Amino acid sequence: MAAKHNFRKLTIWKEGIELVKETYKSTKIFPKSEIYGLSNQMQRCSISVPSNIAEGTSKGSTKHFLQYLENALGSAFEWETQLIIAFEIGYVSESTFYHLENKIQSIQKMITRFMENIMDH
Repeated sequence: MAAKHNFRKLTIWKEGIELVKETYKSTKIFPKSEIYGLSNQMQRCSISVPSNIAEGTSKGSTKHFLQYLENALGSAFEWETQLIIAFEIGYVSESTFYHLENKIQSIQKMITRFMENIMDH
């Protein structure tokens, strides 16, 4: 069965890829002691967002696609929590924090709206 959506054309997927790139850029300056801790966890969560969106497009039913979008949304909220922790312990600057917080909240809203649109059809 062919995918109903081409993930490469989805804005939420493109924004997810941008999040991955910004996450790697931001976590590069974390202390070396965090390589297997917070920086790795943030990287994995960021990768999970576009990956779940892409995988969901391969599913044959709307129900299964929505499950993958829910996973992507969950990873986005998990990533936001990790960003808050990184800011509160001094790993990211205030300007970086607010920039990334706005970005992740925008992605969360886009995923939510996309899910609502899918459920309406």
